[in-house]
Amino acid sequence: MGSSIGVWLVGARGGVATVVAYGAAALKRGLTDTTGLVTARGPCADLDLASPAEFVFGGHEVRKGSIAETAKGLVRERVIPAEVAEACREDVARWEENVRTGFLDGSEPALGRLDGGVAALARLPGAEVVERLRADLREFRARTGVGRLVVVHLASTEALREDGKAWETRAGLERALQAKDPRARPPASVLYAAAAIEEGCAFVNFTPSPGASVGALLQRARERGVPHCGNDGKTGETLVKTALAPMFLSRNLRVLSWEGYNLLGNRDGAVLAQPDRLAAKARTKDESVRRILGDASVHTHVSIDYVPSLADWKTAWDFVHFRGFLGVPMTLQFVWQGCDKTLAAPLVLDLVRLADLSLRRGEAGAMAHAACFFKSPIGTEEHDLHRQVAALEAYAREVATRPSGPGPGRGIAPRRSAAATPRSGAARGRGSRRRGSRTRTG
Repeated sequence: MGSSIGVWLVGARGGVATVVAYGAAALKRGLTDTTGLVTARGPCADLDLASPAEFVFGGHEVRKGSIAETAKGLVRERVIPAEVAEACREDVARWEENVRTGFLDGSEPALGRLDGGVAALARLPGAEVVERLRADLREFRARTGVGRLVVVHLASTEALREDGKAWETRAGLERALQAKDPRARPPASVLYAAAAIEEGCAFVNFTPSPGASVGALLQRARERGVPHCGNDGKTGETLVKTALAPMFLSRNLRVLSWEGYNLLGNRDGAVLAQPDRLAAKARTKDESVRRILGDASVHTHVSIDYVPSLADWKTAWDFVHFRGFLGVPMTLQFVWQGCDKTLAAPLVLDLVRLADLSLRRGEAGAMAHAACFFKSPIGTEEHDLHRQVAALEAYAREVATRPSGPGPGRGIAPRRSAAATPRSGAARGRGSRRRGSRTRTG
């Protein structure tokens, strides 16, 4: 097995994946610093993490085109500097050769021209799709000689489905995978997660789609000794929310309403203009504040509106109505403006490094210590950003003192109620010893 690390991006020609690829190449060539990388600071910097210089990229994609074509648009939008795009052109051209036809369930008119093989793959039962996806992962490994492989799901937000209980058991998932009716088949993110787990690849779900969070795959990941994390990368407005909400608790101020309004353009906004996909995204963006405050009477609302002229630049405005001493009402407002792709890309690199470390150490199941990266983290009910970061740092310090063997699988003890004092303990997960092996808004 080689020393390089395989990074398989689902949605390989999308905006976030393109910034990830060019960003890794820029780091390798010394064209940028590590600003934005969580793993480059604090106790995480002391871990034996893979360098982005070791990454070899490949992925699945349903659209025609190339990573370089996506980059041209991002250069025009001032997301990727022109000099970086030019200097990293050869690296990305090599990685383009590793992109394969992906799976798409349902129509997404915002995606533009589809790869000619997408329709044929969509007609297959889920079990056959999983086998095709697994074959692509095996071929990538064999051809590139990568030692380990991390699969990152960066595709468009899937439509909200309420039939997920059918995939909670192994038998239920297998029946759904054998179904000939596409409507009974699990969504694409679940198929990608299943393929990754069966191939012994670490899996990162940066989207609000279910991925590996369904019951049958949670169990299978533990059985296979595969680490995974998700869901829905926390990059912008929700990041601020989960940092601010604990402030109200610490001062014993009563939040009455928390309203969030998001404006974004590009393909992400166009996809989320579809109501069934917007519902899936809004749900993960809305739950963090309610979980932190622990008060069912708080009125919360999240809206996401498509504004084409904004392109890759997003604006979020939040209005917080709260009550203080003597019942006096007050407000807090903030505006967050930025490029979500630029915020997301370094976090993806962080998660690849952490997932690869977990894979190398033989950690199995949900990576609860990675909760600070997600809006709806798997393996913990804690949403307080400060406690999430503390858990990641505690994990890093403990792993740094135990350079070999399975890590602690550290999670975060959830609050009992809004009035409860945060507990300092952390849950210890189980791991099996093993070696070797509207879409993105913040």
